[in-house]
Amino acid sequence: MKIVAVRVTPIAISDPPLLNASGVHEPYALRSIIEVETDNGLIGLSETYGDKPVLDALLRVKGRLIGHSPFDLNGLWRQVASSAGPSETGTHAIELDLAPGSQQNKAGHKTFGAFEVALLDLQARSLGIPVHELLGGAVRRQVPFSAYLFFKFASDVDPSYRPDTWGEALSADQIVAQARTMIDRYGFGSIKLKAGALAPEHEVECLKALKRAFPNHPLRIDPNANWSLDTAIRMAKHLQGDLDYYEDPTPGLEGMAELHKATGLPLATNMVVTNMEEFRRNVTLNGVQILLSDHHYWGGLRATQSLAVMCETFGLGLSMHSNSHLGISLMAMSHLAAAVPNLTYACDTHYPWQDDEVIKGGKIAIENGCVTLTDAPGLGVELDRDALAALHEQYLRCGITQRDDVAQMRTFRPDWTRKKPRY
Repeated sequence: MKIVAVRVTPIAISDPPLLNASGVHEPYALRSIIEVETDNGLIGLSETYGDKPVLDALLRVKGRLIGHSPFDLNGLWRQVASSAGPSETGTHAIELDLAPGSQQNKAGHKTFGAFEVALLDLQARSLGIPVHELLGGAVRRQVPFSAYLFFKFASDVDPSYRPDTWGEALSADQIVAQARTMIDRYGFGSIKLKAGALAPEHEVECLKALKRAFPNHPLRIDPNANWSLDTAIRMAKHLQGDLDYYEDPTPGLEGMAELHKATGLPLATNMVVTNMEEFRRNVTLNGVQILLSDHHYWGGLRATQSLAVMCETFGLGLSMHSNSHLGISLMAMSHLAAAVPNLTYACDTHYPWQDDEVIKGGKIAIENGCVTLTDAPGLGVELDRDALAALHEQYLRCGITQRDDVAQMRTFRPDWTRKKPRY
């Protein structure tokens, strides 16, 4: 079985005006859809970031895979390493703030991981087995995800946003209503609040309101390192006893270590432990106790399994980070989570916020807070080519090639500046 064609299609998916530490989501989020076709007619699928540096790297590699075996992952790595292009240093820093996977030193891992998922999908399809079996077998068939709450402008804040039914979410009552909708609709058993957007005291009060409304749901709060160490310690005093974990409240591994030492709260991160060098430093410092993995920038599914072994060795908890994504990424996350025994915290997902989809059959069901896996070969999804074409056209029309939440916020607040920590 040899690779005969590789297609990389950039797409733009509608995104709501969700607030975060850097500003507000633009009306469109960018993704890349990868198809790898073999001489026996099988096609493996993958989904990853769609920003220009990522897209350029994918395009540099795709032609190099022709004639290779989908089982040759070492060969894939050689092709990725030998195709390295210009530095990503000049890219917008928004992705460095919110998605460490877009850091320059992640370029190879992102590219490899994107193609690796498609090749693993092909491997599993050729064997007639699901990806989770290829990864060692499912220890759980129902993979739990968390309700991911955001402070949010109403969709009519700007006509470029697609109308949505979520409405504005700036007050505690509105955040509780958002959580209730999420839980009623999807059955989530835990709740994460994206913070770092409004005054810390207000965000903590919203968390307290969630605790009162959902006393049996584990709660997380994620200020995306937008609180100073002093603020994070001060807020921790109000949050004692309320949190499943305290995610990236303050910048830097050293700052996180000081916070843990001062408060004793379990800290989680997708920002300060993003490679094995940082992993080693974290073990020494005891900065964070729970890692939020992400196969999109850790180097794929098998690299994340290696990370899971390291977490088990050093007694660290494990979950998954998320960015705006569609069903192919959701299924890759779910197959991986199903095959990692020590991934015991519900995973993050933006999926309920996305209305678009690129797979046949429409959106993947999330019931009782879980994605349920079957024995369908590969990732278990097929590409809807009409939907792919429409979302590619949307990409060509939208005019966005690089995420910039700061610039988008300036359309509403002209004096908005990048500042971290802000509070």
